[in-house]
Amino acid sequence: MDYKYIEQLMERYWQGTTTLEEEQILHTFFRQKDIPAGLQRFRDVFICMDRMKDGETLGDDFDARILAMTADEQPVKARTITMRRRMMPLFKAAAVVAIVVTLGNAAQMSFRQESYADTDEINYTGYEDTFSDPSMAYDKVHNALELVSEGISSAQRPDSATAAMTLQNDSIRLK
Repeated sequence: MDYKYIEQLMERYWQGTTTLEEEQILHTFFRQKDIPAGLQRFRDVFICMDRMKDGETLGDDFDARILAMTADEQPVKARTITMRRRMMPLFKAAAVVAIVVTLGNAAQMSFRQESYADTDEINYTGYEDTFSDPSMAYDKVHNALELVSEGISSAQRPDSATAAMTLQNDSIRLK
């Protein structure tokens, strides 16, 4: 007997291009008792599929039973995780390190307290005044502070648009 047609149907079946009628032909063919040895290995597949069709099916209440088993009485609440919450372990670690360093420094200072006892006092007799006139000393300090102020203001000088907005904000705050 020529089984070329069945072999062609099998090739198309594994590619998924068979019709329902062609699949029915394959099912009836593999239900026979006399199957060639080359096609015998596929018999179990089709027999198993026939048994599954005839076997147990899901009941009408299947969906309701599954939903009842998975139904959770308390809904799960979504939590937003803030940056503060994410960084909390780092904050705790930093606090522990700060405490350890502080305690270490305190212990170190208490052990060295005896050696520093003589050098902690300030010897005011060793200092001399550099100016004999207080107004001249005041002028020198005033000039030095003006230079520092100019240096800070020139380093922080914003562009004209930012300066205008800063002036507007300052005038609004004053009102």
